[in-house]
Amino acid sequence: MSLNDFIKQLDDLVESAAHSFENAIREVDKQILEETRVEYLGAKSGKLKEVQKNLGKVPKDDKPVAGKRFNEVKTRLEELFQSATEAIMGGGGKGKSEKLDVTLPGVRPRLGHIHPITQTIDELKDIMGRLGFSAVEGPEIEDDWHNFEALNIPLEHPARDPLDNFYLNVAASGTGGGNQLMRSQTSTVQIRVMENHKPPIRIVSLGRVYRPDEIDATHYAMFHQIEGLLVDTNVTMADLKYVLRLFASSYLGGDVEIRFRPSFFPFTEPSVEVDMRWQDTWLEFGGAGMVDPNVLKAVGYDPEEVTGFAFGLGVERLCMRRHGIHDIRYLYDSNTKFLAQF
Repeated sequence: MSLNDFIKQLDDLVESAAHSFENAIREVDKQILEETRVEYLGAKSGKLKEVQKNLGKVPKDDKPVAGKRFNEVKTRLEELFQSATEAIMGGGGKGKSEKLDVTLPGVRPRLGHIHPITQTIDELKDIMGRLGFSAVEGPEIEDDWHNFEALNIPLEHPARDPLDNFYLNVAASGTGGGNQLMRSQTSTVQIRVMENHKPPIRIVSLGRVYRPDEIDATHYAMFHQIEGLLVDTNVTMADLKYVLRLFASSYLGGDVEIRFRPSFFPFTEPSVEVDMRWQDTWLEFGGAGMVDPNVLKAVGYDPEEVTGFAFGLGVERLCMRRHGIHDIRYLYDSNTKFLAQF
C-alpha cells in the first residue's frame, strides 16, 4: 500500500467520524454516541483499528510519516468523541436543533506511552520474524526439570544454589512436593517447545527472568532475555554467526562485525561468548553455542540425526546500547519524563 493511499484512508475516516459524531449530538442520544465510539475507536473491531493494520503494508521509508499521521488522526477522533460527550452530557435543556461546532479545540487527553523495553521486544520479534524465527512464550514459574535438568545443569551445579535463584516453597503451601522457582532463563521455553514439536525448530523466546542479583547500574533482580534456538540437520557454528550478524546489523544499523570467544555453558557444546564491533568499539553481546547432545536427548531428539544452535541476549542491554542509557535503574524507576523520550 502506498503512503498516499494510507493517508487517504485516514482522511476519509476522519470525515466519516465527524459526520457520525455530529449526528449523535444532533439527536442528543447517549446510545448513538456510544455506538459511534465503538464503531470508530473500538479496541478490537473499530474502523481505526482496521486502518492501523495497513500501516505494516506501507513501504519502510514512508512508515515514519504514515505513523505520525495515524497518531494525529487517532487524537482527532478522540477529540471528536470528547467534544460530543461534553455536548450531550452537559447539554442540559439544549434542544436537538442546537448544534455544537466540533471543529473547536477540545481538551486533549493524556495518552499513555509504550515503555522502551516493550518497544525493544517488539522490534526484536520483528527482526527475528524476518529471519524465519517464531516468537514463543512460556510460564515464569518453572520446575527443576525445565529450568535445570533438561538444560544439562546437574544438582551439584552452582547455578542451582538457593542464593542464586528465587525458589518457591510449594511443599509448605500444600501444592505438592518438588522445587519450583521463578525462571532464571528463558531457555525453559525452548525445552517446552522441543518436548512437544519435532525438528525443524526455529524459535525465539522472550520474557522476564529473575535472579537475586544486587541492584546496580548494570544489574537488576528482574530483567528480560531473548533466546534463539534452531534445530535441524547439518546446523553449524557458521549458521549461528551469520544469524547473529544479521540480527545485530538490523537492530543497531550498519554492518556489525561479530567475533566468538571460547566459553562454557552447560547447555551448549562448544560454547562461546559473542562480541560485536559497533561504532569502532568491541562490546560483549551475549552467550551462544551448539546445543549440547545431552539437551537433545532430554527432549527425545537423536543427536546423531539433528544438530542445533542457541544464543541468549539481554534485552535491557540491547535497549541501553541503542539509546545510550548508562544505568538500568532508569528503565524501572517510573520517571515518565525520562521514559517519554523513547
